[in-house]
Amino acid sequence: MGTPKVFESEYRFCLILWENEPISSSRLAKLCSERLGWSRTTTYTVIKRLSVRGIVKSENGVVTSLVSKDQVQAAEIDELVEKTFQGSMPAFIAAFTKRRGLSEKDVAEIRKMLDEYGEK
Repeated sequence: MGTPKVFESEYRFCLILWENEPISSSRLAKLCSERLGWSRTTTYTVIKRLSVRGIVKSENGVVTSLVSKDQVQAAEIDELVEKTFQGSMPAFIAAFTKRRGLSEKDVAEIRKMLDEYGEK
């Protein structure tokens, strides 16, 4: 089974969780109020919804993630590449670089990553 889908507002919630976990649900609700403008009940609803989907765990008033930031980001990229570029990573990279452009430093870092990947 793949990484569960995390929607935009849930992702912003998860960013707070990943930065502070493990964290008490009451402290998490306070941070969500400060950073996202959420009410306490909204935070608890999101905790429950993400718990049901296997993204977070809330046990004895302490919330922890079951899915990492890297996993969520990778799943989003996979979905984008599949949906928008018919699964073609070269097409994705071509579109990204045309739109955004790359510095020489960016190109060097990407080459290094590709070289390391090729060595595996």
